[in-house]
Amino acid sequence: MPSLTKASTLAAMISASLVAGCVAGPAPSNSRSAIYAPGQLAYEGSRQPQGDWISEAPVARDAPTCDWSVPRELDTLQRVAPARFLDRTAPLGAGDRLEISILGDDDRLSGTYVIDSDGSLALRGMPPVQTSNMSIGEVTRVLRTQLVSAGVVRPLRNAVRVALIEASGASVAVGGAVFQPGAVRAGERSPEGRIGLREGAVSGDDNPTRTIAGAIRAAGGVRPDADVQRIYLVRGRTYAEFDLSGFIHGWSSRDVAIATGDRVIVPSRTCFNADLVRPTPLTAPGIRVYMSNLTRGANNNAGAAIGEKTTSLPYGTRLLQGLVAANCVGGSYMQSDRRAVLISRNPINGQSIVIERDIERLVRNANRDALNPYLMPGDAIACYDSRWTNFREAIGLVSQAVNTATPAILLDSAL
Repeated sequence: MPSLTKASTLAAMISASLVAGCVAGPAPSNSRSAIYAPGQLAYEGSRQPQGDWISEAPVARDAPTCDWSVPRELDTLQRVAPARFLDRTAPLGAGDRLEISILGDDDRLSGTYVIDSDGSLALRGMPPVQTSNMSIGEVTRVLRTQLVSAGVVRPLRNAVRVALIEASGASVAVGGAVFQPGAVRAGERSPEGRIGLREGAVSGDDNPTRTIAGAIRAAGGVRPDADVQRIYLVRGRTYAEFDLSGFIHGWSSRDVAIATGDRVIVPSRTCFNADLVRPTPLTAPGIRVYMSNLTRGANNNAGAAIGEKTTSLPYGTRLLQGLVAANCVGGSYMQSDRRAVLISRNPINGQSIVIERDIERLVRNANRDALNPYLMPGDAIACYDSRWTNFREAIGLVSQAVNTATPAILLDSAL
């Protein structure tokens, strides 16, 4: 009997300590300046975990005030009217495929040519000429001058004819309020989609993604704080401002063809615009989100049915829909008291933020939209077990501990 009493006491002590651990842990602490999107800050009375909010400086509860300014790097450049870029075709660049015909030539010089990576073009047996950022007409005049000077052709108006077969992708730099700023290839085509290889010698080509919008999409799309009414295209020492908001709101907008060496700058308004959180020609069609749902019923993500397709979500998905995709919602009502955290990062200042939500309250309360933030590329979702699951786990550990300790207690009594 004393041995059983010792075992019971031990079980009670272990059970009390483990059950005490079943309550939810402390809510995450964050800096107020990390707040970026609606729904990230739980309001008073929401009964959602609040956590500590540290203010480096006084800030408002709501989203920051919208602001806008011309990027300083444009101060040293010459501003030109948009028509300067709209009223002409995009300059030729590396990789563009041309069909060149020489009057009276028996296919010795005539044929298909590709502009080299350095922008040069060399006819067979002729020294290369620089064609980068030239138009078709300018290339025609340069080649005609070269061939006339070499005595290859007579100075006739139609001695040389140049036609564009295929416009290749363009290497451009995209900066500002985009998710992946840096050098991108806009208008890049797969081998199956290359006109010059599939159709043979044709005249003319329209590369619909070798444009400002195509370059922005290649850079991950605009962020929700982007100013799509003032997007800058920089070419050489000149730049022009373009309003591409029609791609977002559904009215007319004229995209602009770009060339290798161009730069696209997307300013930030420093405030969140929900209209930009959905698939459009300027935004990402989808996002990749990291998910973790490790419960007693699913000891790994594969058991929780979280795979590559699950973590790829349409842009505009909110936290609650992401939790459903992670299988954190539903199942036994005994396990409905679950918590979830969203790990995100403010793209303006780079500060991270961790938000905790009571999943069941998020599902059932009518104010869910005010507490249900949008998911951004690279966000992470983690789901925590309910108290009942934790309690069941604790009971299992207590039983295992008692079963292990009882023989030792009996043996100690026997001695």
